[in-house]
Amino acid sequence: MEEANQSVVSEFIFRGLCSSRELQAFLLLLFSVLYLMTVVGNLLVVLLIITDLHLHSPMYFLLANLSFVDFCLSSVTTPKLTTDLLKDNKTISFGGCMTQILCVHFFGGGEMVLLVTMAYDRYVAICKPLHYSSIMDRQRCMWLVLISWIIGFVHAMSQLAIILDLPFCGPRIVDSFFCDIPLVIKLACMDTHTVGMLVNADSGFLATTCFVLLLISYTYILVTVHLRSKGGASKALSTCTSHIIVVVLFFGPCIFIYLWPLNINSVDKFLAVFYTVMTPLLNPAIYTLRNKEIKNAIKRLISQSMKSKDNF
Repeated sequence: MEEANQSVVSEFIFRGLCSSRELQAFLLLLFSVLYLMTVVGNLLVVLLIITDLHLHSPMYFLLANLSFVDFCLSSVTTPKLTTDLLKDNKTISFGGCMTQILCVHFFGGGEMVLLVTMAYDRYVAICKPLHYSSIMDRQRCMWLVLISWIIGFVHAMSQLAIILDLPFCGPRIVDSFFCDIPLVIKLACMDTHTVGMLVNADSGFLATTCFVLLLISYTYILVTVHLRSKGGASKALSTCTSHIIVVVLFFGPCIFIYLWPLNINSVDKFLAVFYTVMTPLLNPAIYTLRNKEIKNAIKRLISQSMKSKDNF
């Protein structure tokens, strides 16, 4: 069936974000700058955590993985989006489209589980501080990260298996800037209502499960600390605020796209841009701006660079 699909429809055409030349020129500059900031920001976080001994802890190990996932997620769609703004004919091969679907759901699904892991880390650190080092040891951290990658891969393969079995024999215009699976399914030469519900249920189950676990985790943290000490809730909220902001920004577009489809093109495109372009940039910005240890690590890195330059 896969060979038949590729022989009938060899490529898809993206409609893109807009048709205005002036707006496309503006978006080209904007997305180029945003992607550059995303790459630099996320890789800087990874570099800091790897090289700075003060950041060799479970929380920052998980944060480094989150930054790496965000870098990968952004790189799946943003470079193609940016280069397509220079073209009149925005096309992607059938294989390229399937690869985009696989990678978006792989990194997106993995990030959902990774955010749950980070919430669990904060739960142990705040609610069971005396047992933190024994519970969140190096081996367990590595296993938790590995599990997030495995779940992301299984989720992505399940999505790809569904769409590869569809017959594509005619329509090939995708009303977006990347191969978003709900839009690609609509191009199949068959009634896709049941398939669409299956895809949404697959993504919706993962997103809802992770979101509920996150809500339970942070609620339990706040309640536990509030009961233990006066004013503790505000301190716990301050500690977890950056995590909560990331969760809302990441899961919000997913809920609207897969669990509450509006079928309004402009809204869907805005949410897709926010999910694939903006969120990977906001994550390192939120953690960096709110984290004193990251700020101190940046200062130490700059100081070391200046000393090396002076010695040279």
